[in-house]
Amino acid sequence: MESEFYQLSARTPQGAELPMADFEGKAVLIVNTATKCGLAPQFEGLEALHQKYKDRGLVVLGFPCDQFRDQEPETNETMEQVCKINHGVTFTLTQKCDVNGPNTQPVFKYLKNELGGFLNDAIKWNFTKFLIDRSGKPYKRYAPITKPEAIEKDIQKLL
Repeated sequence: MESEFYQLSARTPQGAELPMADFEGKAVLIVNTATKCGLAPQFEGLEALHQKYKDRGLVVLGFPCDQFRDQEPETNETMEQVCKINHGVTFTLTQKCDVNGPNTQPVFKYLKNELGGFLNDAIKWNFTKFLIDRSGKPYKRYAPITKPEAIEKDIQKLL
């Protein structure tokens, strides 16, 4: 049975559809990001994971979000450039989206349902991370303060 994850999609900053089915057979690390967040140095760690494991089947997807103290002031038009210049990001970013509330991006709605958080399912801050295995099954949820390098052992296990 095909994973529900592969039925979902997001949009690129340019507005093109980005089907999760494109990542079938790969491990996927999904992160809600924000360029002005105090945790933004994690972009470098996420990029390091991307560079180290992309050829072995890891996909890193950043979902920019402005729901936490307006920490993503960039527009869809400027976001990729700012992330590349300031943090060296080359992994895929999506359009800005909501991760909580009535307009929650469907990927996050699904992930929060599958891997609830502490006390409730809501995303509590930027840089909450979700790791999905090669069959599209959500594997583990990580707190915003969990550094990307701390996830490396789980990534290796899934690859």
